[in-house]
Amino acid sequence: MRAVVQRVLSASVTVDGEMVSEISRGLMVLVGIGVDDNVSDIETLAKKILTLKAFARSAGDMWKANVKEIQGEILCVSQFTLMANTSKGSKPDFHRAMSADQSRAMYDLFLQYMGAQYAPEKIKDGRFGAMMNVSLTNEGPVTFTLDSRKFEYVVPPIATQLQVRAGGKLAKSTDGA
Repeated sequence: MRAVVQRVLSASVTVDGEMVSEISRGLMVLVGIGVDDNVSDIETLAKKILTLKAFARSAGDMWKANVKEIQGEILCVSQFTLMANTSKGSKPDFHRAMSADQSRAMYDLFLQYMGAQYAPEKIKDGRFGAMMNVSLTNEGPVTFTLDSRKFEYVVPPIATQLQVRAGGKLAKSTDGA
């Protein structure tokens, strides 16, 4: 699972001109669910979101408090496009995103788990599968990308023989690496 988390002063979701959800100070969370995600991913990502030290406890005391400590609200929006792959050209490939039916159940479980770990009345969401308009006032701006699992970039062997130099061009390394 992947989340884009923004510290906000306010956020809202509108569908077909109707406000379906809104929050005041807290976190706006876009949630992507992958084909192989499971309950463990829900628990891990929820814990990361709820314990993220994105707020100040007092003036000049930044990065000390999480959303629960400030009694903030959380607005979650399911967003399958977070799982897109764009490595083969400019058209997004969504094969890594879980199907809508399975994803709906996982997303509902994620919302329930978030509420159980914090306060159900503080967890809001958009409308699953709908074309939503999301508005927010990002405080900072502060934005984080969180993943439920550790993803590592794998360097192909040829890349270890190359070195990036100014201008974005690749050249052979002179240090033998």
